[in-house]
Amino acid sequence: MGIFERFLSVWVGLAILAGVVLGNLAPGIFAAVAALEIARVNLVVAVLIWVMIYPMMVQIDFASIKDIGRRPRGLVLTLVVNWLIKPFTMAALGWLFFRVIFAPFVDPETAGEYIAGMILLGVAPCTAMVFVWSQLTKGDANYTLVQVSVNDVIMVFAFAPIAAFLLGVSDVAVPWQTLLLSVVLYVVLPLVAGILTRRALGDAAHVGTFLARVKPWSVVGLLATVVLLFGFQAQTILAKPLAIVMIAVPLLIQTYGIFAIAYGAAKAMRLPHNVAAPACMIGTSNFFELAVAVAISLFGLNSGAALATVVGVLVEVPVMLSLVAFANRTRHWFPAQEQAEDPAPVTE
Repeated sequence: MGIFERFLSVWVGLAILAGVVLGNLAPGIFAAVAALEIARVNLVVAVLIWVMIYPMMVQIDFASIKDIGRRPRGLVLTLVVNWLIKPFTMAALGWLFFRVIFAPFVDPETAGEYIAGMILLGVAPCTAMVFVWSQLTKGDANYTLVQVSVNDVIMVFAFAPIAAFLLGVSDVAVPWQTLLLSVVLYVVLPLVAGILTRRALGDAAHVGTFLARVKPWSVVGLLATVVLLFGFQAQTILAKPLAIVMIAVPLLIQTYGIFAIAYGAAKAMRLPHNVAAPACMIGTSNFFELAVAVAISLFGLNSGAALATVVGVLVEVPVMLSLVAFANRTRHWFPAQEQAEDPAPVTE
C-alpha cells in the first residue's frame, strides 16, 4: 500500500481545506470552471474523473470471469451484499437521518440531495481500492479479481436502474438521459478503454509497468476533483459547517453495518478467510469515483449530492483500515482452506 493510498484521508482532508480556502479567495475562477459544461457534464471534472477511473479499469482482467464457477460461494455473498442489500440500506439510512432525525436542521431540497449522494455511493461497489484491502488481509488475489470483474459487468447494467428506482422512491427527480449518459461516460467507456489497453500491452509484466506509471495520476485526479468540489461549495460549507458531520454519521453506520452483515454471513457459510475477507471488503467499500461523477452530472457541482459523495471519500479510508485490522485479528474464526464445493466422484 503506497503512501498516497495509506494516507488518502489526510490528502483528502488537505484538499478539502485547500478547496474551501481557494473558493473563498478566488470564487471567480471556480465559477468559470463550473460554466464549462456540455449536456450537464462539466468538462474539467469529466477529465479528472477519467484520470481517476482509467487506471482502475486497466487493472481489471475480465478474462478471469471464466473462473466464475470454480468457487461460487464467496462470489454469491459479494453479489447479494452489493446488489440486494447495500443500496437499499443506504437509501433507508439516508431517509431516516435526513427526513427524520436531521430534518429540523436541513431544508427539504438539500436533504434530498444528501440522500441522493448517499444512494449513488450505495449503488457503486468498489472497483479499485478493494485490491488494497485484499492484499492487507492476505486475500486470494485471483479470486478477488474474479469478484471485482463480475461486479463491474453487472454494474454496467444494474447501476442506472437501481439508482433511478431508489432516487424515485426517495422523491428525487431522476433525469434518465443524464443518468444513462453518466453510466456510458464513467463505466462503459472506461471499461472498454481498459480492456483495449490490456490487449495492446500484452503480457502481465507490461501491464504492471504501465499501471505503475499511471496509477499515481488516479490519486492526483481524485484530489483535484475534491479541491474543485469544495471550492464550488466553499461559502455554503462555511455557513453550514455541521453538514459534513451530519452526512458522515449515516455513512459510518452504513459501512460498519454492511461489514457486520457480510462478515457474519461469511462466518456462517464457513468461507476460508482469504475469500471471506475480500468478499466482505468489496461489499463494504464504494466506487466513490463513479458516485462523485454521477452526482455532479445529475445534480451539479454545487449540489448537496456531490458534497455527500466527497464526504464518502473522507470517511471510507480510515473506516476500511479499521475493518482490515479487525478482519486480520479474527482470522481464526474461519477455516484455513475452501471446502470442496463439487460433490466427490462416485467410486465403484
